[in-house]
Amino acid sequence: MKYTLPLEQLAANVAAHPDKPYLHQPVDREWHTLTWAEVDNQARIIATALLTQGFSPGDRIAILAKNSAEWFITDFAIMMAGMISVPIYATAGVDTIRYIMDHSGARAVFVGKLDDTRAAEQAFDDSILIITYPYPTIRGQVQFTQWLEEYEPLQDAHQPLPEDTVTLVYTSGSTGQPKGVVLSYQNVASSSYEAAHIQPRTDQERCMSYLPLAHITERCVVELVTLYISMEIFFVESLDTFVEDVRHAQPTIFISVPRLWTKFQAQILAKIPDKKLQTLLKIPLVGHFVARKIRHELGFDKVRMYGSGSAPISPSTLEWYSRLGINISEGWGMTETSGLSCGNNPFDRSRLGTIGVPVPCVEMKLSEEGEVLIRGDAVFKEYYKNPEATAEAFTDGWFHTGDRAKLDSNGTWSIIGRVKEQFKTAKGKYVAPVPIESLLSRNSDIEQVCVLGSGRKQPLAIAVLSEQARGLSESTRKQLQSTLEMVNAELESHQRLDHIIISDDPWTIENDLLTPTLKIKRDKLEQRYSKYLLSSLPQTVVWEQEIR
Repeated sequence: MKYTLPLEQLAANVAAHPDKPYLHQPVDREWHTLTWAEVDNQARIIATALLTQGFSPGDRIAILAKNSAEWFITDFAIMMAGMISVPIYATAGVDTIRYIMDHSGARAVFVGKLDDTRAAEQAFDDSILIITYPYPTIRGQVQFTQWLEEYEPLQDAHQPLPEDTVTLVYTSGSTGQPKGVVLSYQNVASSSYEAAHIQPRTDQERCMSYLPLAHITERCVVELVTLYISMEIFFVESLDTFVEDVRHAQPTIFISVPRLWTKFQAQILAKIPDKKLQTLLKIPLVGHFVARKIRHELGFDKVRMYGSGSAPISPSTLEWYSRLGINISEGWGMTETSGLSCGNNPFDRSRLGTIGVPVPCVEMKLSEEGEVLIRGDAVFKEYYKNPEATAEAFTDGWFHTGDRAKLDSNGTWSIIGRVKEQFKTAKGKYVAPVPIESLLSRNSDIEQVCVLGSGRKQPLAIAVLSEQARGLSESTRKQLQSTLEMVNAELESHQRLDHIIISDDPWTIENDLLTPTLKIKRDKLEQRYSKYLLSSLPQTVVWEQEIR
């Protein structure tokens, strides 16, 4: 299929409704709105400024910032100038920033809001031009707003070919150094177009942009989707203002990741115990009122479509939310497939716990080993400066995703883990951790969980409890023991867990146990808890503080 490329679609939107509100940015608790014409004009000015610095089409330009209107504008400007964007996670450390800048050959970087500026302050040398957004951030050579005042809009924006490179997206690096994924205009156009049209939409859609724009999901399922359905975007000022900003935006579409869905769940359960909540939800009228009140508290009054992606989410979590009238469509995709490749869209309750069906721009099949293979317009062309990895990743045009899955007779797909996540116990049997972790997550007190056991007689689970359940408690221990027994009853003998260890500390980006997209880093967790794999533990459920 021939897809309209992003810049063409941007121009069409500007021509059709120049004065329609597009980007809403909160600054010091005041909302600032930019129309489609204003966004286009600012992007053209920034494109002129880039070209005036002596940068040429094909040059790489980095963006290191939390989400903002300026991020979108910069992305469009880099395209208009014929250059290639290199997004970097706002939480990246010094070594990662330096690696990406060096590996990509980026000649300039736009720097915006950061929770911690220390890494950015150390990462850049004098050879890199630093352009700063109008927020508290590091010192740069020039300010974004200064360029807006100094230059004229670019009249003749770059007209790319479908096969031209639009961006280098570096994987989040859950294992080893991140790889630079080369994405073409055709890749992102096909993915974003299909995501935009995956179910009926209106011309009044509103969505939050708060997940990292350096990640392919936010880029191709939120930012670029706005070009194909003319959607309004609301940004978040800070973590502290998140709920207030969502309530202001009244989004019609809300997308999150499993880690945050469990966080929202924990916040609800901190106010009302689950047993009481489930009882109330079963009462006619009362249940409807309670569910509506919870949706209101979250700012979800107008949401028609909910999504979850980037990592597996427990079916029990999806079922829990569904009882509140929050029907979450689980999606699947990768950086290498330009975002959403398969999804439960439109939402179908009978497919709960699956990733639904492939979008039209890709084909999927299973290898003999049960690995998902994929090809199509959205699939990337190569890893940057890494022909060996590129060659290893493809067989006869099919990309090896590294994900294991099963295909149901009705055409729906279910991810059952990563090929490399499987481990072999001392009995010589392979164990896939993700399905077991999903079963454990039925217990709403378990906020994070990782199943380990390489070389061990039986696997064990390391868990982080929700805030209200933390602390050594005999009642919590009994509840977890009950969960363990119920889960083990559903597993084959070699999969059964002999222990749950409750971690002293939550797993975060800051302690390097989560990726920037909030996936657990299994290799780091194995290192962190390796001493317990061979230890003799006193009880089936034990707190780390008891065995340190």
